Amino acid sequence: MSEKTAPTGEETTGNGVLETAAAAKQAAVPLATLSSAEKDAALEAIAGALLARSGDILEANRQDVEAALAAGKSESVLDRLRMDEAGLAGVAAAVRQVAALPDPIGETTHSAVLPNGLDMRRIRVPLGVIGFIYEGRPNATADAAALCLKSGNAVLLRGSSVARATDSALIAVIRGALAGTAVPVDAVQRVPGDSRASVRELMTARGLVDLLIPRGGADLIRTVAEGATVPVLETGIGNCHVYVDEDADPRMALSVLLNAKAQRPSTCNAAESLLVHAGIADTFLPDALAALREAGITVHGDARVAAYDRAVVPATEEDWGAEYLSLDLSAAVVDSVDDAVAHIRRYGSGHTESIITRSRAAAQRFTSLVDSAVVAVNVSTRYVDGGEMGLGAEVGISTQKVHARGPIALAELTTAKYVLTGDGHIRGATPAPPGLGCDALSGG
Repeated sequence: MSEKTAPTGEETTGNGVLETAAAAKQAAVPLATLSSAEKDAALEAIAGALLARSGDILEANRQDVEAALAAGKSESVLDRLRMDEAGLAGVAAAVRQVAALPDPIGETTHSAVLPNGLDMRRIRVPLGVIGFIYEGRPNATADAAALCLKSGNAVLLRGSSVARATDSALIAVIRGALAGTAVPVDAVQRVPGDSRASVRELMTARGLVDLLIPRGGADLIRTVAEGATVPVLETGIGNCHVYVDEDADPRMALSVLLNAKAQRPSTCNAAESLLVHAGIADTFLPDALAALREAGITVHGDARVAAYDRAVVPATEEDWGAEYLSLDLSAAVVDSVDDAVAHIRRYGSGHTESIITRSRAAAQRFTSLVDSAVVAVNVSTRYVDGGEMGLGAEVGISTQKVHARGPIALAELTTAKYVLTGDGHIRGATPAPPGLGCDALSGG
């Protein structure tokens, strides 16, 4: 099986998912040994090709958007799906940003010389083949490809049917760019088929796929987590909270809240819930509710919030745990930091929570008690993004507590290998005489 094959967006070694995964498995072997310079050159080639072939990509995206409009898809779906020249330029820039980051592969994360002279090192190595299942978000196609290649992994991309034309065009351009580099073309492939059966094949490709990452709504993540027989790294839904403490600067709090909710409400890091300390409610809520209403946001509030504005919709139990992905926001008044934390622990998704306060004690208590992947102090929840946090692009925000938590960037796409170097060491005995182990490695 050749490492270099036709630069199409479809499978290259057969008609099924398992054949595609097998090709990725083979491509992952030489990819893992490439130098940083070789991988970075491939990413630069991809970035250039995305810009050079922008017409093809944007035409494919236009077709997807028209089909989505005809199918009556929601505005949040359309917002994630749409791509223009500026957006595509941002995708190419994100690929170049990944190329500029330090290579995690080979990094020593722990080292020690044991009392018996044995040298022990733990180093970062690629995972192998990563399957990425995601909803209609074309920029994620290029982000995932760039991060996987930089971290030495092959990637199998399974986007939503709503973005099929755009994803296929992007993958074809990426594979075409790889054909002139040291990276095997089959290191980036689209999973064939649009049926659920193809997803099930990918989810159960044990021995061919090393890790699955689902990114999307709760139903998608639950389906993958419950049906996969290969390891899964879940990205979480985003019921993100902004808590305005009694010691908050009201103007800062309003600025952060509007950015967190209204800048791009269709994203998982948009705020969905507002909590306001009773001690600042009289000062903050009248202006905040007016500003939210002016921004077109519907507030679903408890009785204490509704007392400040007749436009507030009474909140239901479902509102407190909702990931709206729209111009809707739940809101409640609480009596203390601990009450805010209790509310978040009950209804939050473990994604991102932000406190707005000038009190160091309140900030410390909030950050120590809130059990989420990201806890922010005087920062918009929208800032929780791999690129904004200096990690490069990311393939999602993990709300799990094993392997990776928070933005899934380069380091999170690696695993560990222990390297032991000795001098004839055997367990239960003293080392062999010098001259064999470490000395032999010197080449002398």
